[in-house]
Amino acid sequence: MTTIPSRLAQVTRISSNPAEARTRVIDLYRAWVRAAPEIVELYALPVTPAYVRHCIRQKFEANRHVTDQRAIEVLLLKGRQDLQETLNIWKQPDHVMGILLQPNERPQRSFLQKFYEGRDEDAVRPAASGVV
Repeated sequence: MTTIPSRLAQVTRISSNPAEARTRVIDLYRAWVRAAPEIVELYALPVTPAYVRHCIRQKFEANRHVTDQRAIEVLLLKGRQDLQETLNIWKQPDHVMGILLQPNERPQRSFLQKFYEGRDEDAVRPAASGVV
């Protein structure tokens, strides 16, 4: 299959209201889900298209709580860009397996595990907070 960079190109636009943003998110989700079999075939991934769809669903669900219009626009832009790069084969199979298909949640650590590491992220204050 030949790579045609412009086949997925779209003009960048900003949603005027939350309803339009929701529609754009659903369209992006549908594009990802429809592309799952093609992604598996293009990269010769050792997983099924159903697993790819499951991972795509998890990525979208992880951002379900986002309500800020600007943050939604950034996520839409990055999602569209990632889809274009994936379908134009601008990634290596390891990128697809590692970034798209692997969960990126950190395992929960107890207080003692954090203590042994020498830090506690819950107690860290930003440098610009002015609190000593």
